Amino acid sequence: MTRTPRGRALGSALREARQEQGLTVRGFATRLGRDPGVLSRWETGDRIPKPEQVAQILTSLGVNGQRYEEIIDLAYGASDSSWVATTLPENRQQLAALLDLEQSATKITEVSPLLIPGLVQTTDYIRGIMASGLPAGELATRVSIRVGRREALTGRKPVKFAALIGQQALKQVIGSPEVLAEQLRYLLKAGRRPNIELRIIRSDTGWNPALDGPFMLIETPSGVAVHLENRKSGLFLHEEADIRMYRQAIEMVRQAALGPEDSAKLIADLIGRMERKK
Repeated sequence: MTRTPRGRALGSALREARQEQGLTVRGFATRLGRDPGVLSRWETGDRIPKPEQVAQILTSLGVNGQRYEEIIDLAYGASDSSWVATTLPENRQQLAALLDLEQSATKITEVSPLLIPGLVQTTDYIRGIMASGLPAGELATRVSIRVGRREALTGRKPVKFAALIGQQALKQVIGSPEVLAEQLRYLLKAGRRPNIELRIIRSDTGWNPALDGPFMLIETPSGVAVHLENRKSGLFLHEEADIRMYRQAIEMVRQAALGPEDSAKLIADLIGRMERKK
């Protein structure tokens, strides 16, 4: 059975609750009267427990209140073909699932027509995107989380990352012209890493699927998922037909994009023009 993003999120929440109590899988399974192997597969998302089984686990661990309700909600529909998040708790759960997928991924392909992809954003660029209307404390937390996502690209086992970036994103001022220039320099440097492939989607090639909006295709040893998000909601897809459609979309976008060398030259030329304007 392919792990679903929601099933993985449920398993992570159960594992975290158990570990907070200092319990091993075997010890906790004995307390519950469950097979340790089954409990382990619930925590990895390889199998989906029923809501009443999740309730038993949470009650035994002393989890209650809002956290209890949020984890129970994950149990409903954990095997569904998609996972839509529209509330703040659901969006937080999806973010945790996205971070987990990125850290375990073997390859990530991101199509980003209007902004530099999150995995290769600088701190000031991130702050420029998130600054509007957020309290200082929450802003700092969100910036820290996004900066931490870079670990997937620069860690001991860096994931292969293909970024298909719209040409407009290279010109869209976020924060200030200086912030954008620094972001482009960082992007150019990131593109030199052997695990990162940067391609710029030309703006003169007519329609391509990138114009429908940004998305990520995340490949892990246990399955493939597509993640989409807008200002209010997020969506995970993992059904084979959906994955096939988005793979086809990526190939169409690639046809509208420059190769890595020409993309790097375009970015470098733009940086040069910005520096000459100073």
